[in-house]
Order: sequence, then structure tokens, then C-alpha cells
Amino acid sequence: MNKKLEILNDELLTEYCKLVDNNTLNTYKLLKESELTIDNFSFYTSVSAVFSSKIEGESIELDSYIKHKRFGIEFLPDYTQKIDDLYNAYQFAKSNSCNQENIEEVHKILTKHLLPTNKQGKARTSNMYVTTNDGRIEYVAASPFIVESEMNKFYTDLAFLLSVDLSVQEVFYYASFLHLVFVKIHPFNDGNGRTSRLIEKWFLAEKLGEKAWLIQSEKNYYLQHSTYYKNIRLLGLEYQSLDYSKSLSFLAMLPQSLIINEG
Repeated sequence: MNKKLEILNDELLTEYCKLVDNNTLNTYKLLKESELTIDNFSFYTSVSAVFSSKIEGESIELDSYIKHKRFGIEFLPDYTQKIDDLYNAYQFAKSNSCNQENIEEVHKILTKHLLPTNKQGKARTSNMYVTTNDGRIEYVAASPFIVESEMNKFYTDLAFLLSVDLSVQEVFYYASFLHLVFVKIHPFNDGNGRTSRLIEKWFLAEKLGEKAWLIQSEKNYYLQHSTYYKNIRLLGLEYQSLDYSKSLSFLAMLPQSLIINEG
């Protein structure tokens, strides 16, 4: 790759390619849509929305959501609204290009019941701290004074990666890296995790085709959510001192999602 990336890097790519088998990655081509999917309902979009939401602490269960979305069984709005919003965000992404304008639109859709209207799709203007359940600070996100410049780098790299030919190993590597960098910048007031996981899947689909939407990455991250968060934390406590050389454990998680699909 001749062009130097502005915020992502390929420093771990050689090691990643040794660790992640190319034949395993290509099994995404064998994925098939569920028989539950019909014209106005996508089973795997439901899987994505439910498990991405469960990572964030939502109590929704996949079986209940399918009954709601596929068969019209009613639940209390508080139980389904946020997941419906995320489902709609995935549906929007499926028919639109992955770029800054549409990522901001996706954020508006998925935060319809998370944030006030004036915060939806808008970069935060205050400091952001990720805390533990007992109130301890476990991560200090990018300063609001540099969020715009860091996101400009992110979108520049995204556009470049979408414009060039990549091997399947490179596609998975950079999809995970986009996920990680986005969540580390933490550009929005809320919905950063949901958006980062959607961007990862979106990038895969742009590069590999529609079958990438069937990869159960969000379910994999939920089933390993302690490891998922541990691998994100490995990079450091503060944005300004993050060490992306410690990213390999996180980057290696996405390919494991293909095993989930086989089960």
C-alpha cells in the first residue's frame, strides 16, 4: 500500500496474517440467509441489533425480539425501541455507502431513543470518560478539542481503504481496526459502541459483498464481552497515549465470528 494511513496503520498486518488463516476467512462466502428472513424482516440484522445492544446492557432477548419484529407480538416500548432503532440503522447502512455523512445519519437513527435530537449525529463538545460499574474511570477518550481532527483522519483512511483493492485478510484486519479506532476516539455523547460495531460490519460488506452482513460479529463480541472489553482496554488509559501495537488480541476476535456462524 503506497499511501500512508493517517490514523490507522498496518504495523500488525504481517503478524495478523500469520495468525489468521486465509481459508477460514473465506468461509464467509458459504454463509446463507436464515429461513426466518422475509421481505420486511432480516433475521441476521436482528441478531446484530440485539447482541450489539446487549453488549451495552440492554436486557432484550433474541427470541423475544424475533417474536416482536417477525411475528408482530407486542412488548412494552421500552423493551424494543432502542433495538428497533439499531435495526433500522443497519437497514439504512445496507443500502447506503459507508462515509462520513451516512455514518452520522446512522448515529441519528440508532440514538433516536438514546440522545436528545440536538446530540444525534453530532460530535460531542465535552470530555468523555468511560467508567466501570463502581464509578472508576477506566478510559479517557479523545479531548473534544481534537475530536473533529481525529475523525477527519478516520474518514480519510476509511475513504482510501474503500477505494483500493485489499486481500480478504486485509479487509478483516482494517474492519477491526476501524472499529477499534472509532471507539477509542469516542466521538459522540452515546452510541459509540453500537456505531463502531456497525461500521466494522459495513466496511466488510462494502469490500466483500452482502454476505458479510450475515457474519455474527456482534454475537461473538457479546459472548466474549469480558474479553472484548479487556482487549480494548489493553491499549491504555488515555487517548493521547494509546499503544496500538497492543491491538492484535482485539483484531483477532472478528475472525472468530465465522466459527459462531458454523455453530
